[in-house]
Amino acid sequence: MLTVVNGDGSTHDGSSLIDEIVRDGARRMLAAALEAEVNAYIAELADQWDQTGRRLVVRNGYHQPRKVSTAAGVVEVKAPRVNDKRVDEVTGERKRFSSAILPPWCRKSPKISEVLPLLYLHGLSSGDFVPALEQFLGSSAGLSPATVTRLTQQWQADHAAFMDRDLTKVDYVYLWADGIHLNVRLEGAKACVLVLIGVRADGSKELVALKDGYRESGESWADLLRDCARRGMRAPVLAVGDGALGFWKALAEVFPETREQRCWVHKTANVLDAMPKSAQPGAKKAIQDIYNAEDRTHAVAAIKTFASLYGAKFPKAVKKITDDQDQLLAFYDFPAEHWIHLRTTNPIESTFSTVRLRTKVTRGAGSRTAALAMVFKLVESAQQRWRAVNAPHLVALVRAGARFERGFLVERPKATAA
Repeated sequence: MLTVVNGDGSTHDGSSLIDEIVRDGARRMLAAALEAEVNAYIAELADQWDQTGRRLVVRNGYHQPRKVSTAAGVVEVKAPRVNDKRVDEVTGERKRFSSAILPPWCRKSPKISEVLPLLYLHGLSSGDFVPALEQFLGSSAGLSPATVTRLTQQWQADHAAFMDRDLTKVDYVYLWADGIHLNVRLEGAKACVLVLIGVRADGSKELVALKDGYRESGESWADLLRDCARRGMRAPVLAVGDGALGFWKALAEVFPETREQRCWVHKTANVLDAMPKSAQPGAKKAIQDIYNAEDRTHAVAAIKTFASLYGAKFPKAVKKITDDQDQLLAFYDFPAEHWIHLRTTNPIESTFSTVRLRTKVTRGAGSRTAALAMVFKLVESAQQRWRAVNAPHLVALVRAGARFERGFLVERPKATAA
């Protein structure tokens, strides 16, 4: 079919030809994938016959066409239909084929659902979603204001359920804590999002808790940690955070046996802020020599070097390190493969950096629960891309109380005969 293209690459109806090509390709690929999925399902059950010698699972035409919003735009899909005559022995009901690619309820891809909370945090109200996405997708199919409202309500319910889940069956060996200021629809100038991310015994990272609070408030952190303990959370072996947080006072109250590790990124910024700009490049290099040292012994020596170089002129800056020396070097008592993960709160900072850059102060406080739900959905989506810590098999040994010297596991001495 010949298509007339204008000089700017658009067609006669104003749409972009390249966008039409992309959407048509997406439609064809989706249709092929659905056909392959159904064919595989039927082939797997080809040996299922009824008493009359007829197959119990066969093709049965197509469902009614429906429009699905995808990252490539809105495409129309005709999903294959399956006639499954098998009966579930437990429930007595007919079994049904359900596509894993395109479930019956699906009207938008997960990527589109990720965009909606980002738009909200960017300052758009739910009523602005439809025209904003219509310009991008070329259609508002499946994105009515009522649909968006239902989504936000569902996200709020998901966040509430997440914050009330049972923690007795999970074990967080390491824990990162930080208070993130996003300037998004939270009441009060000092309001922020309190975030806990943990490392399970298998080495995987996982969001532990996310709620609003006040960055400097030890009581806000204590309330969050008490809630985690109430739901069955064990004391982590090591917690990592900024030294200025009220988190440490709360940690000592709720999980006193947990060791403390100060974040070197925050500490470096605090130290350099207490020094003139002319001295900052050299001081930053000297600080890096501390946390990049071969082991604790060399790190202690690097701290002494830093103190001798800058102590006379900038005693307050040096004191920020020497006063917290034990908490700053705690990571050296753990596996060397984990040092890069444990000396900063980077797992939290990297997750929220994109969100923070894309948010702005909006008029009015808006809904606190809706804003938290949006942040939760963004983190939940990002969590799928988090990688496990290096040498994940060593995490279980840390929980078991194994000793590490200079980053290496110390084998238990053999028992000597009496």
